[in-house]
This record gives sequence, C-alpha cells and structure tokens, in this order.
Amino acid sequence: MRIRKQRSLPVLVLGLVMNSSALAELTVIYDSGETRPLASLLSPLLSKKAQSTNPAESSEQNLSSTSLLGPATLSNLLPIRSPGLAVGDTTDSQLNPDVLARLAQGNPRPFFLIGSDALSVQWLVTHHDTLKALGAVGMLVQADTEADVRRVAEVAQGLSITLGSGSDLAAALGIHHYPILITRDGIRQ
Repeated sequence: MRIRKQRSLPVLVLGLVMNSSALAELTVIYDSGETRPLASLLSPLLSKKAQSTNPAESSEQNLSSTSLLGPATLSNLLPIRSPGLAVGDTTDSQLNPDVLARLAQGNPRPFFLIGSDALSVQWLVTHHDTLKALGAVGMLVQADTEADVRRVAEVAQGLSITLGSGSDLAAALGIHHYPILITRDGIRQ
C-alpha cells in the first residue's frame, strides 16, 4: 500500500501542473481592428454594489453600454427576414415523411409561421379562434417596420407570437411558404 501512495503522488502533481498550464494567458490570434472592450458590455449585468458610486461615472458607463448594445427596442430587431420563405400557397406542399414521423412521436405544440403581409394578416384573422383553441404558438418571420409588428400583434390578441427568422426551421421542415400551421398531423394553410 505504501508503494501505491508514492506512485500516485507524482501523477497527482503532474495533473496539477498540466491544469495550471491550461489556465495560461489568452493569446490573440486575429484582431480585425473592430474589437471592443468587454467591460462596457458587462456593466449593465454587474450588481449595483460593484458599479461606481459616482453618478457621473455611472451615467458615462450606461451611455457607453447603451450605444454599444442599443436600447431594448423593437426597432433594433427590424427588419425581420427569412430567406428561403415567401408568402404563398402551400396546398400542394407536404412535409417530409421523416419530419412527419418525428412530429407524430412526441406531443409537439402546434405552431404557425406568418408574415406581416396582407395575406398573412387575413389568415391570422380567419384562423385566430382555431389557433387559440389548439394552443398554437407563432413566429413572425417577415416584418419591415414597427407598424407591421403592431398590426400583427393587434390581430393576434391572446396568441403567443415571437419574432425571428424562420429560415432554419423552414429548411429543417422542407417548407417554402407561409402563412402555415404545423401540427403533429402535418401542415395546413
């Protein structure tokens, strides 16, 4: 037993030496010249105790972090684009059988994709009650202005809709048009 303890000690020391070398200083491989200090981005996340008590310094920090991050406003999210998706008729579209099988396996929540165009807004008006009864959640995949988003929000009262590009989702599902409702049974328009 004594011999085992002596042999494991060098292995432990070697492990500690290897770990300490992994914590070495970072090396910059490429700098585009557009690099910004991370501190100003983290300042809004710091607790008030960690921030300066000098009001002049605090307002300067907030101003600089706001200019880098931008205020949390709808205009910063626009325009919403979804390359590969366009408004149109999907009556002849079918989901890939593999996708249908995956949807049928679980109990996925029905979801829909819409744009801010007239066809999508009318589709939302027409199917509002059905979507609400199904508990469907939506994604607004195309909008240019705040007015576009607000128009969809007015029509969608009671429905949960998020904003974002639907390109990856559309590619995964093999769809090309919206507005569309996707359930475990397939797609509907």
